Amino acid sequence: MLAMHAAHADPTLPNNDGADGVLRVCADPNNMPLSNNKGEGYENRIASQMASDFGYKLEYTYFPQRMGFVRRTLRDKVPDTENFKCDLIIGVPKGYDLTATTRPYLHSTYAMVFAKRPEFSTINTPSDLLKLPPDQLRKLRLGIFSQTPAVDWLLGNNLIEQAVSYQAQSGDPAAFPGEMIEHDLVAGNVDVVFLWGPIAGYFTKRAGDTMKLVPFPPTPGIRFDYEISMGTRYGEKAWNTKVDQWIGSNQSKIDKILASYEVPLLPVASAPVVSK
Repeated sequence: MLAMHAAHADPTLPNNDGADGVLRVCADPNNMPLSNNKGEGYENRIASQMASDFGYKLEYTYFPQRMGFVRRTLRDKVPDTENFKCDLIIGVPKGYDLTATTRPYLHSTYAMVFAKRPEFSTINTPSDLLKLPPDQLRKLRLGIFSQTPAVDWLLGNNLIEQAVSYQAQSGDPAAFPGEMIEHDLVAGNVDVVFLWGPIAGYFTKRAGDTMKLVPFPPTPGIRFDYEISMGTRYGEKAWNTKVDQWIGSNQSKIDKILASYEVPLLPVASAPVVSK
């Protein structure tokens, strides 16, 4: 049914395309380094750059980016009006089915992070971890989020029994993914953690020179790299195209912002994604 939206003209909706000079962004209030309600994340900075280039004022609707996020933000309306609360999600997976998507602007990969300890000095690739002496390898506590590629990697290398599993969407609005590094890895509760690269890079940098990040290269049978696009409502083709064209014209600005957050970057596909 979603594919049928492309056949219809854009709906006549108030302020769904910045026509009133406001860029309304849907974002998580506590999901660094992506976004927070202080405007400190790289998605906040990208949104600010876009608003500046469009000559728009920037406004946010914040909601934890977990189950129900799109329904409570992009698809939700201001009470007693026909105005949607917000019109753009800065980060969604390429081809995300709950929104129309733009061309990707970020391409990154999962990574492993560990403390700079002498026994880990030979680890420069994920496969180097497997080359540790068996008695040492079998003692490691490996922090992973459930339903991520790291689970498959640990399973494939007979290490899953050593996993310390974290819930990606805990339901606690105060929880954030980087806690795995800032709290448990620093405290020694786990020895190695596996995280989405942008999160891993930011919190490794915050830990100073005590931690090392090792990104996952392309791995046969397991996909670790993903492209990130921006999300708009289905049917709002003109607005989606406007955002898509901004990305295409400003990728260097976006890359500079991402690099300042130590995001492990891979080349981004230049061809636009066909929005539904």
